[in-house]
Amino acid sequence: MKKVLVGGVFNIIHPGHILFLRTAKSLGDRLVVVVASDDTVRKKNGEVVFSARERAKVIGSLKLVDKVRVGSSKDMLKVVREEKPDIIALGFDQEEGDLKKELKERGIDCKVVRISKHLPGCSTRKIMKK
Repeated sequence: MKKVLVGGVFNIIHPGHILFLRTAKSLGDRLVVVVASDDTVRKKNGEVVFSARERAKVIGSLKLVDKVRVGSSKDMLKVVREEKPDIIALGFDQEEGDLKKELKERGIDCKVVRISKHLPGCSTRKIMKK
C-alpha cells in the first residue's frame, strides 16, 4: 500500500486545493494531509483565518483524505518520520527548500514529487484580498 503525504495551510478550501489533493491521492493508495500549525501559519502568512484544529476538521471531512495531522511548528519533518510516506507531494507553489537533503540526513526514504496541475486564479491569498 503506497502512502502519499501532502502539507499545506488550507485556510480557505477552494477548487485548487481539491485538484491538488485529488492529484496527490492518484499517486498512491492512502492520502495523509498535514495541516500547518497556527504558529507556522503566523510565521509564513501572518494570518490564521481558522485554527489548525478547525482546518484539520474540514480537510478530514473530504472523502479523498484518509488521515489528517496537524504539523509541528518546531520540527517540520516530525509527521513525516511518524507517518513514513512513500511519496511527499508538493503543490506547484510550495517551496521545496532543502527537503530532499533533510530527508536524506534523517534517513527518511521517500520520493518527493511536484504536482504542477493547478487552477489559475485559485489562490487563498488572492481570495482573501478580495
